[in-house]
Amino acid sequence: MKRFLLTLICSALLAGAAFAQSSSPTGHRASGAAHAARAAHNSHATGDNNEWWKHAVIYEIYPRSFGDTRGRGFGDLNGITKHLDYLQDLGVDAIWISPAYPSPQVDFGYDISDYVNIAPEYGTLADFDRLVAEAKQRHIRIIMDLVLNHTSDKHKWFLESKSSRTNPKRDWYMWHDGKGPDGTQPPSNWQSVFAHSAWEWAPRTKQFYYHMFYKEQPDLNWSNPKVRKAMYDVARFWMDRGVAGFRLDAITTLFEDPNLHDDPVKPGTNEFGDPNIEHKYTDQLPGVHDVLRELRAVINEYPGRVLIGETYLPNVQELAKMYGANNDELQLPMDTQVGFINKLSVPEFRQKINDAETQLNGNMPLFVFDNHDNRRSWDRYGDGSHNDQIARIIATMLLAPHDTALMFQGQELGMQNTDPKRREDVKDPIGRTGWPKEKGRDGERTPMQWNAGKNAGFSMGASTWLPIAPNYKQVNAAVEAKDPNSILNFYKALIRLRRENAALRDGDFALLNESDNNVLSFLRHSSDGKAVVVAMNFTATEQKVSFDLKPKGISATGATVLLSSFAKAGESGDLGNVNLPAYGVYIAEVR
Repeated sequence: MKRFLLTLICSALLAGAAFAQSSSPTGHRASGAAHAARAAHNSHATGDNNEWWKHAVIYEIYPRSFGDTRGRGFGDLNGITKHLDYLQDLGVDAIWISPAYPSPQVDFGYDISDYVNIAPEYGTLADFDRLVAEAKQRHIRIIMDLVLNHTSDKHKWFLESKSSRTNPKRDWYMWHDGKGPDGTQPPSNWQSVFAHSAWEWAPRTKQFYYHMFYKEQPDLNWSNPKVRKAMYDVARFWMDRGVAGFRLDAITTLFEDPNLHDDPVKPGTNEFGDPNIEHKYTDQLPGVHDVLRELRAVINEYPGRVLIGETYLPNVQELAKMYGANNDELQLPMDTQVGFINKLSVPEFRQKINDAETQLNGNMPLFVFDNHDNRRSWDRYGDGSHNDQIARIIATMLLAPHDTALMFQGQELGMQNTDPKRREDVKDPIGRTGWPKEKGRDGERTPMQWNAGKNAGFSMGASTWLPIAPNYKQVNAAVEAKDPNSILNFYKALIRLRRENAALRDGDFALLNESDNNVLSFLRHSSDGKAVVVAMNFTATEQKVSFDLKPKGISATGATVLLSSFAKAGESGDLGNVNLPAYGVYIAEVR
């Protein structure tokens, strides 16, 4: 669910305008009939492509920070509809909308008080229906964020559940007696990933309830069939309204050990001052797979729907399990193995990308570098001097392999974190609890930078819910659309190329020059004989590389640039002598 799942689970591994013009930059040109290819690729208007999500580009929208049409300083659904032309021009196939349900907003929408409505601050169900319809006209699908692990403590289910021990909904949540002579000590040492004990005492009924996240987010009891049915009906409600599937929040945390064994304690303390623990008894329990199979059966009632999982897992073997032994669970569990290495290491990226291409039993990997819970890739991978060039490397690793790609709003602009400077400015509760070691997630959630006008074109209000990044006059969609060498136009060109070129769209993946620790390179090779070489220089110095493709069954030695951060599209060259400048990206078709 949150960046803390990544930290806790993966620590062992890590010791206002639409831009309809498709301006192709000199060095960012992808040839072909882009609109015709897009229409062919996105055939869902006629309903004949049930596996549209394979090779798709999915774009996460944080609705509070995307577009404000009411002048209140935070976004709304109509703000998304307003910018659909921009998303169409970018080339995305679907948008995943972070929770827009009614919510007390303790966790900014991830504490849901009504699963079958739209929060009034974001609009109405009619606004949502209009968004779905307008998106469909542009061949863009809508994916909802579905939070199954917990509800808000203001949800009617929990209000009933906490009212008495005999209430019919009492066992919809995780209630347990405490320890100690008076029963007021927590039942176990389990910790919330948002700090301190995961148990909250309820004086009225003299029991504890469990919450993996904030105390205002009580965990549901997924061992109760009534809970499962209620949530599956929620999914049907939104699919009946035309949504194309769901991103499943914190999906690995649905079950806990019924015997309440204490989690193992590790040395040291975390940013909240709590003991470090291993979430052995509260995460990745086997029951999760039963639920995923059942939920997959539900969405199969609606052909063409997709399940995306938030899956911060320790290795590719655990990731492979999330697809299901019979490919009957998630279609797209997030591969956070690749995007969150958090350092530009050729050997590590080579291994993790190859793992995804070869160790998932032929299933489609879902790569992601940026989302609303983690510092932006600009900050995590940039060196302060070559951030723009490195942003193009990130784009290439996201979009050039054989994968489905997940982006986060503003990633295509090179937006960076804008972290609060003072504790009193923090909106995210975990930032207030963990300050200054943990500053929260406000920095990656700042408003979308549309233009150089008031509030970056995000809102006409007097102020915005989070501050506009100070670089918005230079880093924004309007300015970058006009700059042929911008990060935005690099993303546009690469997405078009990925769609139009058979090798990049459907081709096999094979590593090249595997002993080179400065340049990451690979081959995409399609069944019609087309081949594309992709190479990225991970260093600040020029690298000379040579590619011998004979071991791959390719005798040709020439290549024509398709897209590059330094060379013009159409330039011909010799694969035996390629010069890559500092952090250079080279994508060329073998001739």
